[in-house]
Amino acid sequence: MAVTAVVGAQWGDEGKGRVIDYLAQKADVVIRFQGGDNAGHTVINEFGKHALHLIPSGIFNPTTANLIGSGCVVNPRSLLDEMAKLEQAGVVLDNLWISTRAQMVMPYHRQLDVLEEAARGKDTIGTTKRGIGPAYADKAARSGLRMGDLLQPDWLETRLDSALATVNRKIEILGGEPVSGDELYALCMEYREKLGPRIVDSVPLVRRAYEAGRRILLEGQLGVMRDLDWGIYPYVTSSNPTASYAASGAGLPARAIDEVYGVVKAYSTAVGDGPFPVELVDGVGEKLRSIGEEFGATTGRPRRCGWFDGVAIRYAAWLNGMTGLAITKLDVLDSFESIKVCVGYQLPSGEVIGDSMPDTPVLYQVTPLFEEWPGWQTSTANCRRWDDLPAAARAYVARLSELAGVRLAYISVGPEREQMFEV
Repeated sequence: MAVTAVVGAQWGDEGKGRVIDYLAQKADVVIRFQGGDNAGHTVINEFGKHALHLIPSGIFNPTTANLIGSGCVVNPRSLLDEMAKLEQAGVVLDNLWISTRAQMVMPYHRQLDVLEEAARGKDTIGTTKRGIGPAYADKAARSGLRMGDLLQPDWLETRLDSALATVNRKIEILGGEPVSGDELYALCMEYREKLGPRIVDSVPLVRRAYEAGRRILLEGQLGVMRDLDWGIYPYVTSSNPTASYAASGAGLPARAIDEVYGVVKAYSTAVGDGPFPVELVDGVGEKLRSIGEEFGATTGRPRRCGWFDGVAIRYAAWLNGMTGLAITKLDVLDSFESIKVCVGYQLPSGEVIGDSMPDTPVLYQVTPLFEEWPGWQTSTANCRRWDDLPAAARAYVARLSELAGVRLAYISVGPEREQMFEV
């Protein structure tokens, strides 16, 4: 492992945190390359159970440098709260850094998120109302504030005044209360005092590590089906969680990435609105949700559950250039007598597709086509190598690998770090 990207290959919530936590034991640097606190990575290890929203999942290794990269949007309040919880659990945060170029999520971004989602009426997009979309919109409009601005108070004050001239007009149009610039500036000075020493020009840090041959992990948030360009638009996040963006969001050249591990659950889940062809709105879906404890790490919302989607994984494997597949939560399927796998979509015309992902309005109209596989109906929780798995479980995950066209790299049979093993 020199530079390895770990990305979600479904709709998000695939278990990337546990994969990163596992790999970070041998990593020198872990970089979160995009996203904000609108999703979480759940990690269970000797420090307890933690839902990480902004802090990279390598934070539990005291010798690993952890960087919140320039592709991220950072709510300083959320970050401070997350840091406090980790410190209470005994986690050392000396190696946590924030790129000067990461955007800030301001309180008015969250306010706008709530107002804009309400204004959509019945046509909501399922935002978490954490201000992520408005923050990325300001980044693209070049009116955003960056974490490095906290270190330049005069510059920050000018930028804040300019931003509020537009923001307050938007808020008033949507029926909200305008924001006080003086109060926001004072809040930013509080953030400067508490986070300032961690805010660094990340390029020298990353470049030194790369040129020294250090082991670098790139951590994404959400999954390909929530990608701004390639996901189920508009029911997507406002950034690019695919491996193609990982180098840019981390501050590395594109050629630096050696391995791309796509993380998938052994079934499918999704949080939020939009088409989800394999969704099970019956007792089977409820059983998956119950056994898998499928509730969002950030919002607590129940996840929509369904069988594994082979069309989605082929799409994800191509877009990410995946070199290895990490399958999580295989143990959730232990009690099922039979298991289905989607291998194609039938269009309204009758045409069957299996190697491409239709655009959103068409995806609403497809009918998933399934294969049925026998279950193994025995616990896999104590399996620690390939040969320990029941034959039916090996056959099932081998089929998932075949559908992806990517080698099996890791399998997880439970939430604990030792319940993941290399294939």
